[in-house]
Amino acid sequence: MSHPQADAVLTDDGADAHSITAGISLQEMRPRVLKGDDTFAVLNHSGDAHAVPGGPEGLYHRDTRHLSRLELTVSGRKPLLLSSAVSDDGAMLTCDLTNPDLPARPGRGAIEKDLVHLRRSTFLRNGVCYERLTVRNHGEQPLRVEVGLQVAADFADLFEVRGEVRARRGTLHPPVAEASAITLAYTGLDERRRETRLRFEPAPDRLTPDQAVFDLALVPGQRVTLLVETRCNPDHAPREPADAAFLRALWEDSRARRAVQARSASVNTADSGFDEMIGRSRADLTMLSTQTPEGPFPYAGVPWFSTVFGRDSLITAWLTLWLDPALALGVLRHLATMQAAGFDAAADAEPGKILHEVRYGEMAELGEVPFRRYYGSIDSTPLFVALAGAWLGRTGDAEALRPLWPNIEAALGWIEQHGDRDGDGFVEYGRMKESGLANQGWKDSWDSISHADGTLAKGPIALCEVQAYVFAAWRGAARIARALGLGEDRAAAMEAKAEALRQRFEASFWCDELGTYALALDGEKRPCRVRASNAGHVLLGGLASPERAASVARQLMDGSFHSGWGIRTLATSEARYNPMSYHNGSVWPHDTALVGLGLAHYGHRAAAAKLLEGLTAAAGKLDLRRLPELFCGFPRRGGQGPTAYPVACAPQAWAAAAPIGLLGACLGLSFDPAARLVRLDRPVLPAGLDRVLLRGLSLGGARIDVQLARAEGQSVAMSVPGRRGEIGAVLLA
Repeated sequence: MSHPQADAVLTDDGADAHSITAGISLQEMRPRVLKGDDTFAVLNHSGDAHAVPGGPEGLYHRDTRHLSRLELTVSGRKPLLLSSAVSDDGAMLTCDLTNPDLPARPGRGAIEKDLVHLRRSTFLRNGVCYERLTVRNHGEQPLRVEVGLQVAADFADLFEVRGEVRARRGTLHPPVAEASAITLAYTGLDERRRETRLRFEPAPDRLTPDQAVFDLALVPGQRVTLLVETRCNPDHAPREPADAAFLRALWEDSRARRAVQARSASVNTADSGFDEMIGRSRADLTMLSTQTPEGPFPYAGVPWFSTVFGRDSLITAWLTLWLDPALALGVLRHLATMQAAGFDAAADAEPGKILHEVRYGEMAELGEVPFRRYYGSIDSTPLFVALAGAWLGRTGDAEALRPLWPNIEAALGWIEQHGDRDGDGFVEYGRMKESGLANQGWKDSWDSISHADGTLAKGPIALCEVQAYVFAAWRGAARIARALGLGEDRAAAMEAKAEALRQRFEASFWCDELGTYALALDGEKRPCRVRASNAGHVLLGGLASPERAASVARQLMDGSFHSGWGIRTLATSEARYNPMSYHNGSVWPHDTALVGLGLAHYGHRAAAAKLLEGLTAAAGKLDLRRLPELFCGFPRRGGQGPTAYPVACAPQAWAAAAPIGLLGACLGLSFDPAARLVRLDRPVLPAGLDRVLLRGLSLGGARIDVQLARAEGQSVAMSVPGRRGEIGAVLLA
């Protein structure tokens, strides 16, 4: 993923040309975030957006900021904040405000503070920001108050907001006020006109190109409702009154969210804090998912990554596969439509390769950043095939994969023909042009791959975890080929390739002196003898031998890796360790979860449960119990929460998916579609959880509720409170 140092296009002095240099910490702001399909909003606790240099606040649509200022005033003063909260489903921001002391003005008297209550309700739907503002007089006397909204749009490209400096910009048109609307517009250097249109109802008493003012006379107890509708790139004039549009959009949005929640399983436990974390994760995944023609697709995160990222979506879908398999199928189908068909050096594209990132803003359209449709990700392609195999194992629905088989074959062709750059049997990366990403694994910051002495590795680079993904891809493809009736010889040949990779990998990557796998092989095939969390991913698909997997597990759970909150990306003993770095010592929830899945694969479920306990404790110290993209790698200390990383995205899709994936790993949860069985293999309940109820686990149209409860000692008992259709569950002790 591209982030503070992850868009690692290096300049001559080694700096990142596309790093995030925005000057305001998201952690200081703790912004209120909303998202609806291709639109998102970053607002402060009062529901405002302020045009602060270096700040991310505003309303965005398809990588362009369509409102950089939205500021509410009461008789020219900033209102006082009472409370602010995003709804449990992540759909609506509600801010309660009141007036400060307002001095007397010509024609009207002074107003004491706390007499006027203002409630702002804001949500997004189909490229429109809907806001309902109710104003009520709680005083004993009539009063007159002016409610104003100041607006502006800089139409900054998201990469400008992230800190990029452009030599030239397009034309910012003068704002236009007419009737009850304000139109803001910009024509970019790409010759595209981008427009924001605000409609007010009722019509304001005063309207200028940058302000709408309502002069309200309120008797005691009277309530007045004002509506503001902000449309991004409107293609037609609104056809219904604003109040009707607000209610219709709210109903449609609520119905869509309920449908997503209904199709997936749910989790209930005896721990309300744990349930709140899982509930927030499910709500964030619903919010971040955009409905594409191919199905639901989780965008990576807000504010910096609200778009399609191949790797992020594939890992998010994998972690949530047991809960909501429909998400994985949507990801596979959508990424298949953007699979590379030819060569494009500027985009790091080769036939069969799966997308890394897509952008729609002006800078991407002009090639000022290389991410318009960019393929510089070494792991998206094997993860695509591996997820398809995992989806088949989860659902048994081979026919749904038949249309994707040509894409799977093309991805396997890329692995063999282009992914293995030097013919040594490993998949390596190396950018085709200097404008591309220097590092193309999930740790894609410029300094994330090094040797033991801290020297940066030179490519082409073969990452250890990528070989594990390739191993899983060959084995998954073999299962799909058998299920589709494509021939036993074909499937057996794929399995043989997986086995040959296993033998090569063990011989080349294992480091006896470290007791773990090398982070990578550099361009000269020298192992990067660095203890990194990447080795935990090797355990995911069974690539490691059981003995070596046990050694990796011991290391990952000791104090050099395990911070108490999660797994550090780099051991504390390494030369480049820095707990405040992006990839060299920080803790990423999704990385911790993938390590946990790998540990559970080799039977270390108690270790996975310890990781889930750490993430749960971290969430309990965080706003909204929302796990962020990452936090710093400082050790856990009593009475303190995790140390925040300043520009970490929250919500972030694979962070939201992390506790869901870890819970499935702890419970040994798997599915046998042929036998129509849910299996729980030697489940372990994390500390603090004495009961876990999984409602609505689906298989072939049937659903089952499974409850696990702590019994004597560490044993777990299972019951089935309900089922619908032909489905069963079995507990393997």
